Parts: sequence; structure tokens; C-alpha cells
Amino acid sequence: MSSSQNPADNRLHGMERVSSRIIGISIAAALGGFLFGFDTAVINGAVDALAADFDLGAALKGFAVSSALIACAIGAWFAGSLANRFGRLPVMVVAAILFFASAIGSGLAFGVTDLIIWRMVGGLGVGAASVIAPAYIAEVSPARVRGRLGSLQQLAIVTGIFAALLSNALLASVSGGAAAPFWFGIDTWRWMFMVEAVPALVYGLAALGLPESPRFLVARGREDEAAKVLRDFTGVVDTDSLIARIRESLHREERESFRDLLGKRFGLKPIVWIGILLSVFQQFVGINVIFYYSTTLWKSVGFDESSALLTSVITSVTNILVTIVAILLVDRVGRRKMLLAGSALMGLSLATMALAFSFAELVTGADGTSSAVLPAPWSIIALIAANLFVVGFGATWGPLVWVLLGEMFPNRIRAGALAVAAAAQWVANFAISTTFPVFADISLTFAYGFYAFFAVLSFFFVWWKVPETKGIELEDMSEDAAPVHHKRAS
Repeated sequence: MSSSQNPADNRLHGMERVSSRIIGISIAAALGGFLFGFDTAVINGAVDALAADFDLGAALKGFAVSSALIACAIGAWFAGSLANRFGRLPVMVVAAILFFASAIGSGLAFGVTDLIIWRMVGGLGVGAASVIAPAYIAEVSPARVRGRLGSLQQLAIVTGIFAALLSNALLASVSGGAAAPFWFGIDTWRWMFMVEAVPALVYGLAALGLPESPRFLVARGREDEAAKVLRDFTGVVDTDSLIARIRESLHREERESFRDLLGKRFGLKPIVWIGILLSVFQQFVGINVIFYYSTTLWKSVGFDESSALLTSVITSVTNILVTIVAILLVDRVGRRKMLLAGSALMGLSLATMALAFSFAELVTGADGTSSAVLPAPWSIIALIAANLFVVGFGATWGPLVWVLLGEMFPNRIRAGALAVAAAAQWVANFAISTTFPVFADISLTFAYGFYAFFAVLSFFFVWWKVPETKGIELEDMSEDAAPVHHKRAS
């Protein structure tokens, strides 16, 4: 082999090594997203059984489902400041411990009060993971593939949702139903919660083996460690130059506080408002209604419990597949175009669901309870529209909002701004999840019409306000965030 070929081969080998390393640590960090998805969706298969067990009405049933989301907002709010003070990795480990405790506590709950408390413990972990994973992945990723790696967070979330729905379906199938007794005479719905202890343990162990974020290390004056992470994992050759840019962008990091997020427009900087509104729109299109209540929803379409659980799993698989499509496209197409396409498809599919449920018939069961049932062909139309909605969300708004939240804020305010945006997301999630049973009592046409309205509104919000961040280095992000469809990303 000639000497001229050798350096090239070495560089290629180095690129492959760096690529596999950065993918590996991004996947490990995204395990928090897996638990995020698992924890929020696991109640799907258990909700009817626990509601019957604890004799819950519609309002308390909705609160039992969404109570964890209050804690998610709290966990997200404080995760940013804790990550700035102690580092990204310690927060991941604490989140794993919270997930583990919640899984066991929820499964052994003796009443609705302590079930809600344990669900909120898990919610603190979910909120922390929702902030730390996208921030960490963005901070360790090269700009050219940051969108793809950032999308791993959403892929992990939807995989966690799938795992929760699949384990729910398997447990219910083997035991004979969510309310049936299973191992050691413990009800199946309780085992649905306790299964989460296994991935929580894996996440905690994985977090202990990750390198710290180079941006955090520079902020704490540990520049030799930062250079090693950038060189060994991110593939940066000129680490001195990048560290100097990071240092400049972080010049006030040690004094970061909520005041740094304040601005002249309604009290906050424009980029912070964009992050908040992205989060709110992501939830106000009603995606979590599909995942939290899909088993109940498909029962209304005429499926029995087993078929409804299976349909929920199929919907979740669809979400995983389209998220993979998003990962392949995000760094080629860009964030804005994909969000606009997603808003259009979601608006159309949700409007179709609203129309379909206007033909629902009220049927009274043998136990005296009434439920809405869709006649043919509207049952099939609703099923197709719901899955088209999942495609529209899963390929665009699902992963891309997390990508944007991880990368769109300047280094100096990233952790704090992401925490505020993620907290807003959980508050919006709580509002939508809590109100769905009440909306459904009014009519499912009203519920899906409400979500369709916000899907259409999200289109215009993206068109007017959301910046394009494709290919832009984290050190070049702006606090003003004037719409960047005028600005060319490198």
C-alpha cells in the first residue's frame, strides 16, 4: 500500500469509529426517551381495569391518566438548572431511579391516591428525561447529522410507547384480561406498571457509562476533558478552535438564570416563545389521546379488549416506521418543510375523524353503561384517518419538535430555555389528556374538531415564525430568531 493511500484509509477508519461512537452514546442517552414513552403509554392498557378497580368517574379517571404530566412539567422545569449545576449525566441517573421507583410503586398501589403519587414520581423522571436527552444529543452531535441523531429521541419515545402497548397486550392475552389476576395472584394491570423497572435499570447503568457534554465541560473550565470528548466522539479535529467558540458563546453560563430568558416581547425572548409554542402545538393536536386512550377509543369502534389492544400496538408500529422516515429526511429536507407538511396532513385526518364520529351511535351495554359505537363504513374511515394522523405526526411534529428544542436555543440559554419549553409541553399535555374524557362526553366530533383546529393553526405558526436550523452550528443560534426562511443555512 502506498503512503498516499494510508492517511486516507486512516481518516476513513477514524470517521467510521467516530460515527459508531456518537451513534452509540446518542442511543444510550435516548433510552430516557424510551422510558418517557413507556411510562406515559403504559397506562393505556391499564386505565379501564384500574378505573373499575378503584371505582373512578370520568373526571377522576382522566386525572389518574394525566396526573403524571403535572410532575413531568415540574421535572422538566428543574432539570435544566440541575443539569447546568451538576452535569447532564447525574440528572439522567436520577431520572432512572425515579422511573424504577414509580414502576414498583404504581404496580403495588392500594388506592387511587397513592397510584397518582407514584405516577407523579415517574412523571418527575419523564420531565427530566425530556429535557436532558435532546440537549445532550444536540451538544455531542456534529452539525451535519444533528437532526438525525436528535430524532433518535423521538424514535426512542415511540419505541417505548410500542413496548408498553405490546407488553400490555401480551400480559392481558396471557392472563385473560387487564383486570384478571396473574403472577402471585396480582392483577395484570399492576404487572403492566411493574415491567417498566427493567428498562429503568438499563437506562441508569447506560447513563453511568456516557461521556459528559463537551459544552457543560467547557462551561466548568474542564477544557481538556471537553477536547477529548469532541475528538473521540464528535470527530472534531480542531478542538481548540471549537472550544474557543463554545467558551465565547457560554461567556455568561455561570450566571445563567431565568432572567436570561426574559425579553421585550411578552416577557420572554422571541426564541423562547417559539420553543414554548412548538411544544404547545405538538400537544394540542391531540396525539397523546391516541396513545393514552386508544384502547378505549377502538372499543368504541366495535373492537373487543384484545383486538383494541392489538390495534393500539399496530398504530404504535406505524409511528415507529414513520419516525425512521423522519430520521432519514430531516437533514436533507429541513425542519420547516416537514413541519408544514405534517400540519396539513394532521389537520385533514383529524377533520375526517371529527366527521366520522358525528355518525356514532350510542349503545347501552349489559352493565348499564353507554358507549359510542361507529357503524360501517365510518368505523373503517376513522381507523384509517387515525393512522394517517399518526403518520403525519410521527414523520414530522413528533421528532422535529424535539430536534428543534435541542438545537434552536443559543448555548448560553439552552438548558434553561429547553426546560421552560418542555415544561410548557407537559402542561399542554396535561390539559389535553385531562379534558379528553370530558370532551368525549360532549362528543368525539367536538374533541377531534378541537384538535383539527390547532393542527391547522400550527401550519400558519410554522410558516410565519419557526426558524430553519438545518446545518447551523449550535454556536451560531440566535436569541432573536427572526424567521429564518429568508436566511440560508450552511
